[in-house]
Amino acid sequence: MIAVLRHELSSHYTNLTGYVFGAFLLLFAGIYMMVYNLSYGLADFEYVISSMAFIFLIIVPILTMRSLAEEKRQKTDQLLYSLPLSMTQIVLGKYLAMLIVCFYPVLLAQFGSVPFQTSIGAIIAFLFLGAALIAIGMFISSLTESQAVAAGVCFLVMLLNYYLADLSSYLASTALGSFITLTVVALLLALLTKHMTKNSLAAAGVMLVLEAGLLLLFTLDQSIFEGLVPAIVQQLSLFERFYAFIDGVFDITSLVYFVSVSAVFVFLSIQAMEKKRWSA
Repeated sequence: MIAVLRHELSSHYTNLTGYVFGAFLLLFAGIYMMVYNLSYGLADFEYVISSMAFIFLIIVPILTMRSLAEEKRQKTDQLLYSLPLSMTQIVLGKYLAMLIVCFYPVLLAQFGSVPFQTSIGAIIAFLFLGAALIAIGMFISSLTESQAVAAGVCFLVMLLNYYLADLSSYLASTALGSFITLTVVALLLALLTKHMTKNSLAAAGVMLVLEAGLLLLFTLDQSIFEGLVPAIVQQLSLFERFYAFIDGVFDITSLVYFVSVSAVFVFLSIQAMEKKRWSA
């Protein structure tokens, strides 16, 4: 895994990807710090971190688009399969390399006279948020051979998650509306299962189990579904959980959620590569 990590770090800095990522973070950190200092007279770095979160929508697709998609396009993934390493070690090596590139806010916090002690929670949350978004971007990259498609889909997913809390107010809050929405989600999960496994029986099994569970709950107590979907959607927002840290709340459950999202999508990336290995 260390060899993959070193190779990926080297590849990030032998082309423009790593430098573009770092330059964007440092540039916008400086701009936002100047704006808050000159316009508002604030020296609180957490507000800078809050504004910089939006930059992830642009930078994460750039950073992750080539992580696995380029390997497939150039057929160099066959070399990865021949390495004396498990696919878990290979994917983790790539993932950790992208995380290291994402550590600029921590490096930046070692300079200047800004009171960073009050911003430690925001900086930690920023890094955990970045880890979750990078994991999602890497998974999207594992599903395609096109960097452009990976970057475009990743941007749309990030944008959707950014406005997820606002969009939740437009979703149906009635019991029947929530049931129908969750049924559609179950169908999408079944389709994803079929895409990942190429097994229609497994997809049908996922759909059957999920739909049976929904029908059972809906039959027993319809009130459970009232306002359920908007509440779930709001809780799924990575950015909304991140903003709690900006307000001075060190929310352990949000950190657990970031770690869980990262682990799930890294696992899915591993499974996508394993599927490609055995199908090849």
